[in-house]
Amino acid sequence: MKNLGNLHIQKLTMIFLLCLSLFTLLQAKGVQATVSDSQIVQGNMLQLKIKATGNRAAFPNIQEIEGYPVLGRHESQNNSFTYINGKMKNERTTTLVLTIAPQKDMTIPSYTVNIDGKAYDTKPIAVKVVKSTAPQATANRKFSLMIRTDKKSVIVGEPLLATVYFSLRNGTRLSENPQYNKPEFKGFFVKEVGDEKTYHEGNRQVTELRYVLTPQVEGSLTVGPATAKIGVADRNRRDMFGRFFGTTWTSIASNTVEIEVKAKPQESDLVGSFGIENSIDAQSVKANKPVNLTVTIKGEGSLEDFDLENVEIDGVTVYSDDAKITTTLHDKGIQSTYSKHFAFISDHDFVIPARTISVYDTKENTLKYLEIPAYEIKVEGRQKSVSAVSSTPEAHAGKVQTNLKVPEKSMLDDGKKKIEEVKQTEWWIPLLAFISGLVVMYLFQFIPALKWKKSTVSLQPEEALKKLYPHINESAEIEEMVRQLYAKKNGDKSIKIDKNRLRALLETLEN
Repeated sequence: MKNLGNLHIQKLTMIFLLCLSLFTLLQAKGVQATVSDSQIVQGNMLQLKIKATGNRAAFPNIQEIEGYPVLGRHESQNNSFTYINGKMKNERTTTLVLTIAPQKDMTIPSYTVNIDGKAYDTKPIAVKVVKSTAPQATANRKFSLMIRTDKKSVIVGEPLLATVYFSLRNGTRLSENPQYNKPEFKGFFVKEVGDEKTYHEGNRQVTELRYVLTPQVEGSLTVGPATAKIGVADRNRRDMFGRFFGTTWTSIASNTVEIEVKAKPQESDLVGSFGIENSIDAQSVKANKPVNLTVTIKGEGSLEDFDLENVEIDGVTVYSDDAKITTTLHDKGIQSTYSKHFAFISDHDFVIPARTISVYDTKENTLKYLEIPAYEIKVEGRQKSVSAVSSTPEAHAGKVQTNLKVPEKSMLDDGKKKIEEVKQTEWWIPLLAFISGLVVMYLFQFIPALKWKKSTVSLQPEEALKKLYPHINESAEIEEMVRQLYAKKNGDKSIKIDKNRLRALLETLEN
């Protein structure tokens, strides 16, 4: 009876699964698109929900809707079972939720969703966006985001300033700091400048974040929106002591700003109003000693995406530091300073070539040039580095020296007697070694344990040269080592590098 009962249960299970599969195939397929609200206030988020019914749903890759970038994307799946007229029905739904921040009235277009190999289309949806520029409307809102720019039309390479304002009504209790996401800056080189600025204006607290934007391409570019998620303490929930707890989260978005970017009237390296300063420390040096050239550019405009490449000179090694760039804001606008240091090392005379940097001046609408003049460098005769190896010919040849003077044998010495004397003096050597060992072991317990640090410095000439060169002016010893490494790099086989001294210098820099 027990076996028959188990068999009966197995049959019922198989029938149930078969029916479930059949009902799954018979389920109604389709797609529907809805929005969170058909009318929103500018600055609020809008959610588009696309619901597909069927076993397998493939949604289109939607990155933007009518020019507004998708700020959030979420996909979920759900199964439900229902009985209709005594029959069980399974319905599987897949839902895609997209979040955008529209700034004006729009119509969400129709999208095609593939469900179980068949295409289904959504219906277009009209959305109305209510402007919120009126002072009264802004004052009544608990919080808001806004973007303003100092220019609406620029040329490629001409910087503009974008400022994000986060406004919070006084008395609003936030549960924690807002989760802020900076605006979209597609097509711009971006540099955040200064610290955030907070102040009170009327009945609101305002926080400013400023960005210098340098357009890289021409066309109509969109700045924004900035978004934030705000957590406000829920005043409708209190604990047993009357304190508020719980958080209500609200997502907000700023406006967007359209920037018209035109092509440069004339091609140039920079856009703005700049001057240049060039300085060189010497034009006559000893062989393999560096000549240092510093180039400084400063003025109105952005230099954040500018770089001055190294020059190539035959037989000359050229080093450069990373450029130092600072950007500040003044009454006159965006002020930038660019400074870069170059070093030239050679064992013969050479010329640092002249260079020209073109600048399109937007104030005078003319093309100007910044000049780096040519410099003729005189190099004195090569100096041999001091070597720790002996100057005797045999020593340079790598031979072992054996010219030690041997005392002459006395005619009174007896070979047999000498052997006996050696035998008489050998017995105390092991005893002395044993006693010395005991003494050392006894004293060793009073010596603090030493922690040995394994040296990790590389003694490869190329790598050592890169590490030592920036410190060449700190000591004569480092300068001498750099000259030796450079000479050896150029094939001077007479140079012998003292590796112990090199390791000591590198370890000193690491510490």
